[in-house]
Amino acid sequence: MNASDPHVNAFAEIFGEPPADFAVPVDWAAVETWLGTRLPADYKAIAAAYGPLDIGAWLWLHMPCVNRGWFDYGAWVQQTRRGAPGVLPFGATRTADTLYWDTTASDDPDHWPVVMHCQDDENAGRDPWRRFATPLVPTLAQLVADGMHPVAARSAMQSDLEPTPWTPPPRRPEPTAQQRAALTTGSGLEALIALVPPPETPALGKHSWDWLYERLDTRLPGEYIRLMERYGAGDWVGWLRFNIPLGEDRYALAPWAEWYADTYRGQRADFPEFHPLAVYPEPGGILPFADSIDGDQLCWLTEGATPDDWALIVVPRHADQGPPLSTGLTDTLLEWLRGRFATEGLPPLRRRDEDPLDYIDFEPYAREPAADDQ
Repeated sequence: MNASDPHVNAFAEIFGEPPADFAVPVDWAAVETWLGTRLPADYKAIAAAYGPLDIGAWLWLHMPCVNRGWFDYGAWVQQTRRGAPGVLPFGATRTADTLYWDTTASDDPDHWPVVMHCQDDENAGRDPWRRFATPLVPTLAQLVADGMHPVAARSAMQSDLEPTPWTPPPRRPEPTAQQRAALTTGSGLEALIALVPPPETPALGKHSWDWLYERLDTRLPGEYIRLMERYGAGDWVGWLRFNIPLGEDRYALAPWAEWYADTYRGQRADFPEFHPLAVYPEPGGILPFADSIDGDQLCWLTEGATPDDWALIVVPRHADQGPPLSTGLTDTLLEWLRGRFATEGLPPLRRRDEDPLDYIDFEPYAREPAADDQ
């Protein structure tokens, strides 16, 4: 740390001197190359001197660092910078607000004003953006004047830091012509594979499909089997999770379906107006096989001559129950990725100014050894 750095001095006047222990190393050239822009000098100086901070027991000032825990700077930036055109995130609050720089305001990063997306205002239907019109340190001073406690401590969110510079993730490959075409044309599994190439080895679990059928006491739709045999378990766009189908972990398909059935029945007994559906193995009951990171469930309605006749239905966590979906699993997934379908539990993925191929992806889970591999 340079003790004469004016940005660090201005910050220290409000929040106290930097900690005396080891500072987190940052390769700023690598970070800025990955981001595609320079960063404000005050932020870099403060991050280098203080490390990741918990300010006023309310605001987290994030920084590039290697962490063995659950916070990933690169993933957080990639997801959060989609909040609006031209914004770049650097912090968050305990009330689910996000702090950004407005990079459209100036070509000079040192003149970027801070803006804050306020989640409570968005939930209430108000303008969610608070515009400070000042860079980082003056904005923090304003927040203190507004009542934030003028104390700063190392962020517990980013404990267990490694003493090595953060390594940027690899850049996303440029979309192929095949992906561009699949974004607008085609249907079924062939189009989905063209749009989102599947992993070489899908994560299915250690058991067989017959084992699963016996445990559930039913076969499953062939469309689901074909989808899973190409993609396996994983996350679609960081939102929709298909868990291991042939495993015994609590989140695998059969254990999760059994747990969810008991949970839904209990909720139905207490609040029948909000939980109107039958639950498998009740006739025509719902059988969950995927869920969102927010707890919405993607289910089959188990009615029809064969499992291939089962309709899809979303059981939303924060909305009233809607009707069954009119399309099958693969085309529902495909149209949702394309931005041409949304419903409660499967929300729109993009803004109008975004290219879907900048964020559409499938992140496979780690493969479990199959029974015959052991």
